[in-house]
Amino acid sequence: MPRLPLGQWVDSSVDWLQAQLAWLFDAISTGVTGLYDGIDAVLSAPEPLLFAGILAVVAWWLRGLAAGVLAFAGFALVDSVELWEEAMATLSLVLVATLVTLVIAVPLGIWAARSKSVSAVLRPVLDFMQTMPAMVYLIPGIIFFGVGVVPGIIATIVFALPPGVRMTELGIRQVDGELVEAAEAFGTTPRDTLVRVQLPLALPTIMAGVNQVIMLGLSMVVIAGMVGGGGLGGAVYRAIGNVDIGLGFEAGVSIVVLAMYLDRITGALGRQVSPLGRRALAKARALTAGRRGGKLWAHRPQPVTALIGVVVLALAASGAGLWGGKGATSTTASGPGGGHGKKISIGYIPWDEGIASTFLWKELLERRGYEVETKQLEAGALYTGLAGGQLDFQTDAWLPVTHAQYWEKYRNKLEDLGSWYGPTSLELAVPSYMKDVKSLADLKGKADTFKGRIVGIEPSAGMMGILKDKVLKDYGLEGEYRVVDGSTPGMLAELKRAYDRKEPVVVTLWSPHWAYSTHELTKLADPKGSWGKGDGVHTLARKGFAQENPEVGAWLKNFELSEKQLTDLEAVIQETGKGKEQEAVRTWLDRNKGLAEKLAPQ
Repeated sequence: MPRLPLGQWVDSSVDWLQAQLAWLFDAISTGVTGLYDGIDAVLSAPEPLLFAGILAVVAWWLRGLAAGVLAFAGFALVDSVELWEEAMATLSLVLVATLVTLVIAVPLGIWAARSKSVSAVLRPVLDFMQTMPAMVYLIPGIIFFGVGVVPGIIATIVFALPPGVRMTELGIRQVDGELVEAAEAFGTTPRDTLVRVQLPLALPTIMAGVNQVIMLGLSMVVIAGMVGGGGLGGAVYRAIGNVDIGLGFEAGVSIVVLAMYLDRITGALGRQVSPLGRRALAKARALTAGRRGGKLWAHRPQPVTALIGVVVLALAASGAGLWGGKGATSTTASGPGGGHGKKISIGYIPWDEGIASTFLWKELLERRGYEVETKQLEAGALYTGLAGGQLDFQTDAWLPVTHAQYWEKYRNKLEDLGSWYGPTSLELAVPSYMKDVKSLADLKGKADTFKGRIVGIEPSAGMMGILKDKVLKDYGLEGEYRVVDGSTPGMLAELKRAYDRKEPVVVTLWSPHWAYSTHELTKLADPKGSWGKGDGVHTLARKGFAQENPEVGAWLKNFELSEKQLTDLEAVIQETGKGKEQEAVRTWLDRNKGLAEKLAPQ
């Protein structure tokens, strides 16, 4: 059967939409970004424990004193692990996505409930939206909106929309038909019947849909972190990329705290706003009114009392100067240079030389008065964000071979500021105790020894494409070996585990890399030259960056590190520990007196 070029049709459609509706996507991006920034500014304004107190008062009002105490303890825990800003960013993302989703979902659900033909059309569309893997939505999201929080929010909206529509339709259809007929018999208009009869009675089901929308939104935060969405999703993504168990656990617990709070609060709010729910609550209170046990923990204040508590906390915060926000901890004045707080965004792939050079330039630029943001991304998202202008530059482009596919696609939207290190080499490596494996040809017929696998890195990395499409074919290894996609830290962790146990393992590596000084490894010879010639490690910037920032552009064009300098910096970062890259850079610069002034002269 001939292959159906479905993917090509979709690519062509996306290209057409991008060309013809760029103005619309820009407008949507501006609107979503403005809404997100506004909500994030409000949530981040008070001090963490103050805002935790406000959230605890809300929980006390809706669910009782025990819920309030647990809510405060949970958010205090988030603050104690220094993930408060990330938690508020995630909460902002979920709130924006939920708000937009409900604005779309509730009218669609009402329309579907009132029209069988609309319901029949919507059903397969919603099935498709709900069963499509959520990560797929990020691909058009990145193309249309670039990297950052916007594609994450858009993907969340699409993924969370179906339950909002379905539950709204279900709630209205479940309203007793006799009640609707009675309202119509008394001359009530269809609009009043909907507003005064159907929607109030359907509220419990609609609120259950709201709850599902929020939970699905929270489930998307990690995926949004893959495209620069930040927040707790970004923290989890960094933890996965760096195999940082501690950070992953802390970020995961913080997401659980947010999820449990939002789940319980929306459930309680649904009972408060629904006539049926209020009636059930009144009956429950009447039954437990005479019981003493647990009465204190179940106590709930009146709405006015809760509101007064929130206002008092806000006034106390104003009097104590606790309304700070993100700007209070700015590092824009960290150096005497001419940056004057100008913002610069650097993207990087979690490769060791990329991490080292990125945080080196973050430190150098902050010393010169710039405000620097770093974003860890996959290679594809990194180049897309750079070409779209969401990122200013990156320092880990391997050209002309490894990243050739990205350069060819985006070269007209990028500036090559030159190579700062080279030549490099790509290779497969095995531990030196594998005495009978010296070249790629020696892998033939030894698949059982290596469990039939080659441990790789990020699937978007250029060397993974070269390995799968060329190296394996040239040496007849296709079908015999399976390339395991993963991450650079994951590959290094597998290498260390196998090395410590003296087990056979073959991994993707490149030179220079600190792994060669940590372990005794053999670079497998490539007599056929399948890997190609060595690359240079280039700095790439968005189009126009050097012209807009001539000082920084000149520094980057003159940037150069020797092999010893680079491997020493990588080693210091490894010694200092995960999450302390900039601290390691400062230590390294202190050991290399005068280098900072040479790389970024004033």
